[in-house]
Amino acid sequence: MNRKRFKTIAVGVVGACICGVLALRMASATPNVGLNTTIVSGPTRLEEVHLNTHNVPLDHAFRLKTKGPSNVYVAYNILAPGGQTGWHSHPGPSIISVRSGVATGYDSDAPGVPHVYAAGTSFVDDGEGAHLVRNEGNVNLELVAFQVLPAGAPRRIDEPAP
Repeated sequence: MNRKRFKTIAVGVVGACICGVLALRMASATPNVGLNTTIVSGPTRLEEVHLNTHNVPLDHAFRLKTKGPSNVYVAYNILAPGGQTGWHSHPGPSIISVRSGVATGYDSDAPGVPHVYAAGTSFVDDGEGAHLVRNEGNVNLELVAFQVLPAGAPRRIDEPAP
């Protein structure tokens, strides 16, 4: 076999493998049900941050440190009763506030263990691994997410069920 033909076949095989992996990943992703997402703000660019504050009288401290530029989003999510987000991940952290309803979250490292968050509470997704949020109640679940993600990265990555 001549060298040009071998290269053509090799490129074709590599391309087919890449397409196969992508198709398998998309086919195994879990779709959301009853989810309506509105991006309130973003992506907005945030340059590198090194913030460390301490309010002595209130004994409260806050730290935020990023390396390189980030994209910041504020997302408003409504999940209908019985709805769920589908398994997904984010390439960075999110702080999620529960405006109404009750959020039941599951993490890929312990998918059978529910984490329950009522209206008026917040929780953090550290951006490490996949998760799913369900509305196991009978009223709409409203979530507001503040996300700080690497600049240029996708906001949401669909993942297969663990």
